[in-house]
Formats: sequence, C-alpha cells, structure tokens
Amino acid sequence: MPIDELSGAVQYVMDLLGIFAFALSGAFLAVRKDFDIFGTVILSEAAGLGGGLFRDMVLGVTPVAFTDLGYFFTPCAAAAIVYFGHRLVHDDKVREGKLFDASDAAALGLFSVTGTVKALDHGFNIPAAVTLGCASAFGGGVLASLLALEMPTLLRWNHDLYALPTLAGATSTALLHHTGLLNVGTAIGTALFAFALRLLALRYNWRTPRSNFWRNPFAGMRQQPPPANPDPAPPPPPAIEADTVTLPPMDADQLIQRRDDTLRLKRRPDPRLLLNRPAKRKTDDREQTSPKQPSED
Repeated sequence: MPIDELSGAVQYVMDLLGIFAFALSGAFLAVRKDFDIFGTVILSEAAGLGGGLFRDMVLGVTPVAFTDLGYFFTPCAAAAIVYFGHRLVHDDKVREGKLFDASDAAALGLFSVTGTVKALDHGFNIPAAVTLGCASAFGGGVLASLLALEMPTLLRWNHDLYALPTLAGATSTALLHHTGLLNVGTAIGTALFAFALRLLALRYNWRTPRSNFWRNPFAGMRQQPPPANPDPAPPPPPAIEADTVTLPPMDADQLIQRRDDTLRLKRRPDPRLLLNRPAKRKTDDREQTSPKQPSED
C-alpha cells in the first residue's frame, strides 16, 4: 500500500486512538494529583494534543487540532470518563499509576508510527522522520508532566524504558517505508511491537544503565536511598570504675577565707548611702542647734 493511502483514513483512526490513549494518561495523572474537572480537561488536552501540535508546527502545516473537532473532543471524552468514573477514581491501579503507564505505552506505540508516517509523507529523510516521530510521541507526556509539576518520565534514569520503545517503533516504520513494505498491517504491527516492548519494560523493570560517574561507589553517596530496615544504633558501653574520678569534699568557707586573705578585697559602701547620708546629717544638726522651747509651765 502506498504511503499516501496509509496517511489518509488509517492514519486518522490511529491518530484518534493515540490521542485518546494519551488523554487517558493525562486524566489519570490529574486524578492522582486531585485536580478539578477543568484541570483534568486541560491536562488531557495537553497530553493528547501536545505531540501533534509540535509535529505540525515543525512540518509547517495548520495543526489539525484546530481544524477537526474530533481531535479536540476526544481528550474531553477521555477526561469525562476518568473524572466521573467513580470506580476509576477510587481504584488502586489509578493511584499506583498502572493504568497511566498502560495507556501511555499504547499512545507511544501509535504516535511513534503516525508521526513518522506524516513526516515521511512531507518529504523528510529517515533520520528527520524518526526524530519527528519520537518528538510527537514524547511531546504530550512531557507537557502534561510539566503542567503537573512532575519530572517527565523521559528524563528519569530510575524509570523503566521509555525512549527506547518509541525509537524502535519510529525506526522500524522508517525502514519499512524505505524497503517498500510499509502498509496497514506492518504499521499496526510496528505500533504493537513498540507497545509490547514498553509493557515488557514495565513488567521486568528494564532500565538504561547509569553513567560511570554515578556508578562510582564514592560518587553520589548522598543520592543513594536509605536502607529499608536500618540497623539500630549499638548501646553505649557501660561505665568503668577506672574511668571515673572522685574528688574529696571541699569546704566553701575555706575558699571564701582564702580568697579574702589573698586578694584583700575591700568592700565599698553603696553609693546610694553616700547620697542619703548628708541629708540625714543636716536634719540631725538642725535638731541639735534648734533651741528648746520653754515649757508653758
């Protein structure tokens, strides 16, 4: 099947499925963050349409999200299903993020194929088409994570494989187009391959290796997680009699007497007494000098 026929109705259906899957992941993230209905819709729109908007801006075409109502209302439907679904909101899988990872993996597989096909349809070479296909698959999830104030999964070293399944799907699509084997069946098979690779990474915790700097046992020790059950601190050793020193009792009166003998401190009167003393003398002098009044007798 030629690429023009593949990029028509088949790509439209795959785009809507990918938008719905990405919008579900954005809605699950909003519910987990306890956003309101407007926040859930905005996060669903950002997750579902962010990658497509970036792809169309690079291609220099009008984003289909502003020309086709199907692209706009699909994230709204996903947000309503998640937000008003009572069982979904209180489901443990939603809180743990398992449904978020599953829907995100499905969207990665679909957008890695559709983004690459649309780039090839506009005459891009294989490396540029693969890059644009990966960017269209990453864009929505990165934008939703930034709006929710979370580190994007694409940048986490301790998260399961995220970029490699998308890169595998986009590269396989470009190689199938180069060899002339790209059709509806191979495109769907490539999307399923990327989706399965992402699910296997989630199941078996496949991760990319860390850099040599962080693998050094003497580097990044502060960033290492603490042990789950740390050993209790050992009790202090008991006191030994040889370590303690006993002093004989001392008399405080002897210390005061010795201090007076050696320093010969003179006690100074209180200056307030000096200020009040002349006034008392004057009153005493007046009493002495005043003549005695004769008695009336």
